Amino acid sequence: MVKKIVITGGTGFIGSRLVHRLSGTGNDVHALVRSSSDLTSLKECLDRITLEFGDVTDASSLKTVFNGADEVYHCAGLTYMGGKKNPLLQRINVEGTRNVLDAARKAGVKRIVHVSSITAVGISGSNRKLDEESPWNFDMIELEYARTKHVAEQIVTEEVKKGLDCVIVVPAFVFGAGDINFNAGRIIKDVYKRKLPFYPLGGVCVIDVEIVVDSLIAAMKKGRTGERYIIGGDNVPFRELSQTIMKVTGVHQFSLPLPLWGAHVISYLLRFSKDRNRISKLFNMTMFTVASKYLYFDSSKAQRELGMRYEPYEQSIQRTFEWYRDRRMLN
Repeated sequence: MVKKIVITGGTGFIGSRLVHRLSGTGNDVHALVRSSSDLTSLKECLDRITLEFGDVTDASSLKTVFNGADEVYHCAGLTYMGGKKNPLLQRINVEGTRNVLDAARKAGVKRIVHVSSITAVGISGSNRKLDEESPWNFDMIELEYARTKHVAEQIVTEEVKKGLDCVIVVPAFVFGAGDINFNAGRIIKDVYKRKLPFYPLGGVCVIDVEIVVDSLIAAMKKGRTGERYIIGGDNVPFRELSQTIMKVTGVHQFSLPLPLWGAHVISYLLRFSKDRNRISKLFNMTMFTVASKYLYFDSSKAQRELGMRYEPYEQSIQRTFEWYRDRRMLN
């Protein structure tokens, strides 16, 4: 039976890779995009999908988008580490989630998979890994992105209690081919261009986008209603991550460990520097504060229940680098 599948955030990193995958299944795939969206990430599958024009922040634009849909993947969201876009984070991540779930419920959608973030789970510490039952503690850092993703999960939980069939998938730090906006891929580009003379003292859980896509589809098929599934792989200190990227790219730079207090000093001095662009854009105090913490996670639940596969993270770094290099996106 051909299913109608709608993906919000269809031009985003995860959303576009999911659209690509589903467009080859013979189902009726619809991607929700804004009229102003750049469709570059979908150009290879535009002839196999239907574009739905709307905006998750505008409830009226969603009234007919989900009519007749069997499955909805809610991938739309804004990822931003800083304080300049707090109102937009609230509108997209919180109100947008509420609008999508409300419209999907009214349309009688059979099942929804909501894409969350590890910032909605919490901060771990260097010697332990958080799982799906860990209490949220990211409020120890003032990060609006984390708060909005946490609240979005609460909205999903409320809708499930009302009878909506929804599963939450929580991707870790996602690398992979197709990251045209250099989300996680920014660190590969900046190591390659020798813009990271320092590394933060924290660590992060790394996963490849294709494993995330596999897991989203598996969650739609067999995830338990109301459950959340962390999709992660290796837990890696930033020192090791940067060294691995150097190994993969063949570009080496002397790099020093930088405690948070030192980052504050350098950040202040950079305000007076004419060579600010010689340092990575990742070097802002919000990002550096997060990167100074440990975001380590246990994905055994997803392995057990969704069949999530594992691969060494270096393979993902290699594929991502080659994808950028082949398209001359690292110049």
